[in-house]
Amino acid sequence: MIIPNGPWTPPRAAMTPTPRRPRRLVFAGEAIVDVLMRVPGLPPRGGDLLATSSQVTVGGGFNVMAAAARQGLPVLYAGGHGTGPWGDLVRAALTAEGIGLLRPPDPSRDTGFDVALVEPDAERTFVTSLGAESASEPGSWDPVPADPGDAVYVSGYGLVPPGSGPVLAAWASALPDGVVLFLDPGPLVGQIPPESLDPVLARCDWLSCNAREATLLSADATPEHAATRLLTRAARANVIVRAGRDGCFLALRAPAADEPRPGAANEPRPQPPRAPASPAPPALPAPLAPPTQQALSTSPGWPAPLSPPAPPAQQALSTSPGRPAPDAFSGHVQDSSRPVHLTAPAVHAVDTTGAGDAHSGVFLAALADGLSAADAARRANAAAALAVTRPGPATSPDRAELDTWLARR
Repeated sequence: MIIPNGPWTPPRAAMTPTPRRPRRLVFAGEAIVDVLMRVPGLPPRGGDLLATSSQVTVGGGFNVMAAAARQGLPVLYAGGHGTGPWGDLVRAALTAEGIGLLRPPDPSRDTGFDVALVEPDAERTFVTSLGAESASEPGSWDPVPADPGDAVYVSGYGLVPPGSGPVLAAWASALPDGVVLFLDPGPLVGQIPPESLDPVLARCDWLSCNAREATLLSADATPEHAATRLLTRAARANVIVRAGRDGCFLALRAPAADEPRPGAANEPRPQPPRAPASPAPPALPAPLAPPTQQALSTSPGWPAPLSPPAPPAQQALSTSPGRPAPDAFSGHVQDSSRPVHLTAPAVHAVDTTGAGDAHSGVFLAALADGLSAADAARRANAAAALAVTRPGPATSPDRAELDTWLARR
């Protein structure tokens, strides 16, 4: 069935509860190369300075994928990658993490890169040049498998370009119910055209952003208040506002009285009118899975979910005084009048590059393990805290390392 692309907000009564345990992460973002330079400070306009050290590594969306894969969640990279030295680096890094590749290399261009300036206080500033990771041909996302039970990650970086942004937005906004859409608008949120951002906001199930991005989206400078406002702006999403060393604010949407309750029979979401028939886009080849990846199947040629490992023992989570416990099915807080503040472990930050990516990847993997939303966010806080104690972008810990670190605190 062909569903017309474009903004469409489902009626509240027709929404069905989002599955709590993703079986696989389909990453519809961008894996690029980071050129990291540690500097004593940002140079003045028109000036120059010498970096104290430098490093070339794979980053961007790779950080999210690596964080999720290291926690045991199967990951498929659905974005593009190029032909050239940057593309070679990306493919090698994905293979090393056991992450499957969907698309063949783009023969006409290389993967994009960014220059990241990291200051002594661990703050970083980026300039990004996109490349083959952006898919701009109409229908180029349509063959990507996103089935009920999958989690799909979309980054704001992919929604900014005038060519590829609308294509990605149209596909993401039309994903079927049962697919968990996770949106991280990223630092370029202020540059995303409303015609691309609004339909994805209306469809997403999870909206995760840092405090600055939350302010730009909500016009409220207080992370807690911004999280509440974003519940109103998004049609169906739960909201995470990451607050750095202060952890995060988790705003969970309580089901309305006319929404199906957990365990009740769910009516399918009514679909918009069928679009006029158009030529089908060419089918994508079977994903290029790394040699060590298990043979899996859901639809022909596609990896199926691995059985999620048993969740680690979690300490009892304390919320604000008088806060109700999360709903057993979806982590919904029945009284959503104000977000829950979940603190992060205190650490000495060395490099904050990729901290938000580590948070997102570990959060999704923790949901797949069966943790409640609050416990998943708490585990993600810990992973991000541990990640910033190390230099480099893809420093999120693996499952055993994170469990050991938490057990010692």
